[in-house]
Amino acid sequence: MKSARAKVLHEISGRSMLEHSLAAVRGTGADSVVAVVGHDREQVQAALVTCAPDATVAVQHEQNGTGDAVRCALDVDTSGADTYLITYADLPLLTAETLTELIASHETSGETVTILTSKFADPTGYGRILRDESGAVTAIREHKDASQTELLVDEVNSGILVVSGEFLNRAVRALTSDNAQSELYLTDIVAAAVSEGLLVGAHVLEDVWQTKGVNDRNQLSAMGRELNQRITRRWMAEGVTIVDPATTWIDRAASIGPDTLLHPGPQILGASTVGGGVVVGPDTTLRNVEVGDGASVVRTDASDVVIGPKATIGPFTYLRPGTELRERAKAGAFVELKNTTVGVGAKVPHLSYMGDADIGTGANVGAGTITANYDGQKKHRTVIGESVRIGCDNVLIAPVSVGNGAYTGAGSILREDVPAGALAVSAGSQRNIEEWVERARPESDSARAAKQLPQENTGDIE
Repeated sequence: MKSARAKVLHEISGRSMLEHSLAAVRGTGADSVVAVVGHDREQVQAALVTCAPDATVAVQHEQNGTGDAVRCALDVDTSGADTYLITYADLPLLTAETLTELIASHETSGETVTILTSKFADPTGYGRILRDESGAVTAIREHKDASQTELLVDEVNSGILVVSGEFLNRAVRALTSDNAQSELYLTDIVAAAVSEGLLVGAHVLEDVWQTKGVNDRNQLSAMGRELNQRITRRWMAEGVTIVDPATTWIDRAASIGPDTLLHPGPQILGASTVGGGVVVGPDTTLRNVEVGDGASVVRTDASDVVIGPKATIGPFTYLRPGTELRERAKAGAFVELKNTTVGVGAKVPHLSYMGDADIGTGANVGAGTITANYDGQKKHRTVIGESVRIGCDNVLIAPVSVGNGAYTGAGSILREDVPAGALAVSAGSQRNIEEWVERARPESDSARAAKQLPQENTGDIE
């Protein structure tokens, strides 16, 4: 990966590969989880504290093969399980349904070892599944150890196994490193089971993407595209209209209601929840955002906010964490809101910054208005009451409040609270200095124009 970050912590669809894999395992109803860490283990262990605090961690101090990794897991496992599922943290498309089917196949067949396999057009690098004339599995041959004939086999080992507990404990401790990589191969337990006359089976998975691992950025990107295509297809099947799936990115944890329309270029990220009948986009990013039914969110960047039913957002709107727009509220063109509540039916229509503010029901904030919420040391709140009308180009210097039903004049700078029903005007009276241009700029175009009689403006410029 050529990265300072551990491979399994790289993300697709809003989760690390580790989290995707753990979700698949948890979906089987596993009684306990043992995570084996080795390379970059400090990073991975820190991630496990957050995403799998109940997992037991086993440390593989030397990377001596998959067999050694399983031995490390068994050394710390106290469950005494009858059956073990062994999988990997770099298989982000693997599903709980597939693992559940594999476990069921193992339990109903009476097999000691059940292998999840796939058939690849190009199996280079993968261990091959070897079968006898009857079709029974006899061994798994790693690519570097395979003969030319064995390399022609297209059925490959995914690395995912279900193994009976007593046999696994015994077989892993009997492994040797007599192979091309001088490692302990977990796959050698298959031949060991066959030599003991135990049943070994293979569960062939047609969906090869689920068994593909990730080893570089190209593979990570390809896996992300494939997973996103699956996610968009799922939501279209649930009644969501996606105009251009190729430019639509939806994280795995996000949810979208029916009859919602996604225009090109949306990103529905994190745990965002979008209601029904919503219009999103084009070119809109929602991170952990709740959007109510019937809202419209156009060309907007929003993070950790709540957008109420039938609210109208955009275009070119920036909604920062802690913001809530209630039912039928509006944040219009070139508006930025931070840690602000906009009440029912209230509007901030254009060209405004509202930070740390509470805007009451039915209030309207005029164009070019800002809250001056920071005094250099602390942030302060601004409270705008119900049905207030804030004039254009106002500055509200927090902490300050405007009472219910009050008005403020255009260009006002509000340093003091405004009583309910009052009109606040802070600008001084206008003074016109007659003939100033003629005296101060006598040779200018403005001076010459001022001497002309008023006439119709044709818009022509010479």
